[in-house]
Amino acid sequence: MKVVVVESPAKAKTINKYLGSDYHVLASFGHVRDLPAKDGSVRPDEDFAMSWEVDTASKKRIADIANALKGADELILATDPDREGEAISWHVLDVLRQKKAIKKDVTVRRVLFNAITKDAILAAMQVPREIDMPLVDAYLARRALDYLVGFTLSPILWRKLPGSRSAGRVQSVALRLVSDRESEIEKFKPDEYWSVEAKLAQAGKSFLARLLSVDGKKTDKLAIQNGENAAELKKLIEAGQFNVSAVDKKPTKRNPYAPFTTSSLQQDASSRLSLSPSRTMQIAQRLYEDGLITYMRTDAVQMAPEGIAMARSVIGKYFGEEYLPEKARIYQTKAKNAQEAHEAIRPTDMFKRPENLSLDADQAKLYGLIWRRTLASQMKSAEIDRTTVDIAVNVPGRAVELRAVGSVVSFPGFLKLYGVEVKSDEDTEDEDSRELPPLAVGDKPDLQAVDIEQHFTQPPSRYTEASLIKKMEELGIGRPSTYAATLTTLKDRDYVRLEGKALHPEDRGRIVTAFLENFFNRYVEYGFTAGLEEQLDEISAGHLEYKQVLRDFWKDFTAATTEIKDLRVSEVLDVLNDALASRIFPPKEDGSDPRRCPTCGEGQLSLKLGKFGAFIGCSNYPECKHTMQLSDAASGQSPEAAAGDGVLGIDPESGEEVFLKTGRFGPYVQLGDAGGKDAKRSSIPKGWDAAATTLESALKLLSLPRDVGLHPESGLPITAGLGRYGPFILCDGKYANLPDVEEVFTVGLNRAVDLLAQKAAGGFKRGGTVAAIQTFEHDNGPITVRAGRYGPYVNQGKINATIPKDIQPEAVTLEQAVEWIAARAEATGKKVKKAPAKKAAAKKPAAKKAPAKTAAAKKPAAKKAPAKKTVSDEDVPF
Repeated sequence: MKVVVVESPAKAKTINKYLGSDYHVLASFGHVRDLPAKDGSVRPDEDFAMSWEVDTASKKRIADIANALKGADELILATDPDREGEAISWHVLDVLRQKKAIKKDVTVRRVLFNAITKDAILAAMQVPREIDMPLVDAYLARRALDYLVGFTLSPILWRKLPGSRSAGRVQSVALRLVSDRESEIEKFKPDEYWSVEAKLAQAGKSFLARLLSVDGKKTDKLAIQNGENAAELKKLIEAGQFNVSAVDKKPTKRNPYAPFTTSSLQQDASSRLSLSPSRTMQIAQRLYEDGLITYMRTDAVQMAPEGIAMARSVIGKYFGEEYLPEKARIYQTKAKNAQEAHEAIRPTDMFKRPENLSLDADQAKLYGLIWRRTLASQMKSAEIDRTTVDIAVNVPGRAVELRAVGSVVSFPGFLKLYGVEVKSDEDTEDEDSRELPPLAVGDKPDLQAVDIEQHFTQPPSRYTEASLIKKMEELGIGRPSTYAATLTTLKDRDYVRLEGKALHPEDRGRIVTAFLENFFNRYVEYGFTAGLEEQLDEISAGHLEYKQVLRDFWKDFTAATTEIKDLRVSEVLDVLNDALASRIFPPKEDGSDPRRCPTCGEGQLSLKLGKFGAFIGCSNYPECKHTMQLSDAASGQSPEAAAGDGVLGIDPESGEEVFLKTGRFGPYVQLGDAGGKDAKRSSIPKGWDAAATTLESALKLLSLPRDVGLHPESGLPITAGLGRYGPFILCDGKYANLPDVEEVFTVGLNRAVDLLAQKAAGGFKRGGTVAAIQTFEHDNGPITVRAGRYGPYVNQGKINATIPKDIQPEAVTLEQAVEWIAARAEATGKKVKKAPAKKAAAKKPAAKKAPAKTAAAKKPAAKKAPAKKTVSDEDVPF
């Protein structure tokens, strides 16, 4: 008997079927051990010794493997074909040896396969090897570096910048990219320019021509800087006669893109399918485990020879020989520090068309994206006839020239696969693809109109998840397996937020970046981080000793951190005030001191730190309690406007003024000018535009909490109000959330009683039943979508699975719910049991005396320890 260890139970089942009865395939469920999240797990004083911990769930997996080995003669480690997979095999082997579970006569082998197909697996079994220790060393170095940076920098952040969450080796550099781009946008000053375009007609067909030159001088994008010049040129063109002076027809080719790497797949899935990188990797993992695509963590663009041969066969069958180039296309990786250990992402069987597979919606879309990209990479280039026409405008005493550009696809090539002209983040088109009418030198087209239009130069675009991944790849920061996890960490830490597809740095993220740039600049430099990645690659190639790399890094790093630890918080704030001055203290139009307190007129505004993060306050505190948020200071309005001490009107009942103010925790309304805690206040709810606050809406807020009525059972009052966590109703000390802020003003007694009853029935108590947001019927029993204490989740029987943060619980589909339930079942070892048939109501026994206890089945089962989340190569600690 041969025991085979893979990572996933889905793979284990499929591979066991391919290998037959002589093999017993078991899953490790990812990593079986990890560094405990506490000080001392990596000990530099002991030459970087590491303490590993096996979690409860993994102990059972190891025990199962050890039991299977009792009658086995060979252990085959078949985890994923990358650095992380090599590490998992090493961990499994090391733990088994410590348990003395491997007998002397048991042979240990490592096998690699890039696809879960019968041919790939049987071929891999014929070429076993030993564990690649340089790859393991590179993993150990990366894990130690991430741990040491995180566990050293994060406590410094907590002490010097309260409210900050963590810092990390790759995470902090990615955050700097987002913050630096925001700074570029803030400093950008737009330039005005005008465009001049003529609408001409030839043989009854209209076309557009832009202004090319005036009096021999090229009119580039910024040449026409005001409307007066544009209007003058318009009149000049309208008064002229038009003559085609030159026609240049040039055939060009558009080449297909290389097959997908992890990075390019995440980028294209984001821009085309609106899938987040983490969601893309979840779907790709499932496609890989189902044997539909090759391994999805790679930065290689090359395909195996059999993959190229299959692609050419499919192209010839479905599109014809005329779409096949004479020779196969060979691609070279351009990414910095690329590791080409295995091939690009491609379908394992390209004859399986997307429309012929039974997949859920997201899987079908992603598989289709991969299928088309793979085939397109081996098709002929698109052939495009590009025509450039120069048109002279004959005006006495002046030389004016227009240019029209158009293109026609003469042979679609790989574009045939897409049906339409495909666009990608990788496109570099700089001309319109308009089609021109037939034009020849000497033709005299007619003028239909001349249009002038004002424009302003635009700041650089904010990073999207796709473009940030592309930039990190270009700089050599991080690895394909870490991109999705890095972005998730930044969002979870509230360092960045996603608005549409754009990544915006939060104030907390900007401050952390400023702190690291000023006190740990070397460790957030792009070149330094990329250099570390190069050293890790040298370790994996066997050219560097990993502990020497750690020694060199730790020597300089500890010196830097020791120096910063002795700084007082006030010294840190002084530096940050200067570093962020252009953002939080923008120059005032009247030239006065932008840091002068608008309330007392004497104190200086400065960055302050509180329990919940940074804010701006007056140096004369506590005499002056002026505060404002960083975002208000950076919004472009003056401190006086940001302070918001405006009067909205008079309360008709009390006769007191109603103020709109901005404080440390955001905008709020206040009744009267009483100081301290005596004034009645109410925060502006999230989603409300503070600038649009009226007297009527302010009075509604100040009227809270409002009485809803008396509870019909207890007779106690029910009130509705706004709290720290949003709108709520309250009765006898029991709260229930309201889904909408507006409902706090309108909720009636029946609705309030129902919500309180649901909360009382479901609550978040162990064993309680939470009211379902959605319910789906399924063969294995109903699946419900529920709101839990730690966020929304789906439930089927005894299995709960968390809903990803980027998906609203109301938008969950049955297919998604089934996928999450299945994944959770695999991770925890639980089985989704088919729901028993419902008994007829007539068979319900009448009330009787309770029978004596009988079957042992009625004895409560022993409680199972909760399964710990499996650590994979997408999990990062900081």
